[in-house]
Amino acid sequence: MSTKNIPLGELSAAGVSIWLDDLSRERIVSGTLTELIDQMHVVGVTTNPTIFANALAKGHGYDDQVGQLAKAGVDRDSAIIEITTHDVAQACDLFRATYDATAGVDGRVSIEVEPSLAHNSAGTVAQAKQLWEKVDRPNVLIKIPATVEGLEAITETTAAGISVNVTLIFSLSRYREVVNAYLTGLEKAKANGIDLSTLHSVASFFVSRVDTEIDKRLDAIGTPEAAALKGKSGVANARLAYQVYEESFASERAKNLLAGGANKQRPLWASTGVKDPALPDTMYVVELVAPEIVNTMPEKTMNAVADHGEIRGDTITGNYDDANSVLDQVAELGISYDEVTAFLETDGVAKFNASWSELQATVDDALENAR
Repeated sequence: MSTKNIPLGELSAAGVSIWLDDLSRERIVSGTLTELIDQMHVVGVTTNPTIFANALAKGHGYDDQVGQLAKAGVDRDSAIIEITTHDVAQACDLFRATYDATAGVDGRVSIEVEPSLAHNSAGTVAQAKQLWEKVDRPNVLIKIPATVEGLEAITETTAAGISVNVTLIFSLSRYREVVNAYLTGLEKAKANGIDLSTLHSVASFFVSRVDTEIDKRLDAIGTPEAAALKGKSGVANARLAYQVYEESFASERAKNLLAGGANKQRPLWASTGVKDPALPDTMYVVELVAPEIVNTMPEKTMNAVADHGEIRGDTITGNYDDANSVLDQVAELGISYDEVTAFLETDGVAKFNASWSELQATVDDALENAR
């Protein structure tokens, strides 16, 4: 009898790739990541500066490596790259069987370029290449934020034959630009003689943060009409992103590339932990089910879905009119979608920079203590 979780199995069968939004040395060494692969249908992992800052601040899993780096006189930022790429490479190895079984679609582990490079195209491309070479595993994804400057970096990194996870996407207009950047990268890769079938990409749409910001503004309005819209914008936005995905990869431009062996850039739902306790804790999973997507979940959210998630099949493609209606009603109340999504991008970069500073301070202390 299978020990795999049934709701998560139903989610996987509906076309959703389940990725864990967390990674640490302890998870790898203790075998808990392997357990999630074996029992919870987990087929990938995403990381970010916050995740690594938290991992390094807890326990003693990194003590030996930090001690070795300190003795070798390695500087802080080089130490961060050594520590994080080690974890990512180890995780890639754990997922290699999944990567092989899915022809590279899943079995992916993501690592992010330094957030201070979010507005530096050339710097982002250079570090993407550095991380790609350092991890040295075909199933790594390099995370690049979807800033204006990031768009050029996405194209050039893809053109160099590197698979990219585009992160921090909030608006539909920016998402269209992200798809264009990916397709342009594929065209350049093809011109460079790269086998397009080796390139994979995901586009990470942040979900709960949209609700957090819009709901704050709905609360400030304080009318019954505003209250009735709370907790609806994040799902609506993501559903419309899936519509953009369907339309974008049905274009003649995309079809020509796909016919040449290219892969679609799948939508990925990120920030899927529910922040408002008044909302169902499985909402950003069960309401966002459709084929060819990724949902990267904190373990708490994954456990909630495993325990009481009700998977109802595709909950996206028949709901575009309703999704448009939600965002239209929010706009009618005077809340600017463009203003909200621009703020969320700026805030997202700032939060990752803050986490990176925390990570730097943690590694500074660890190196100093080990010397």
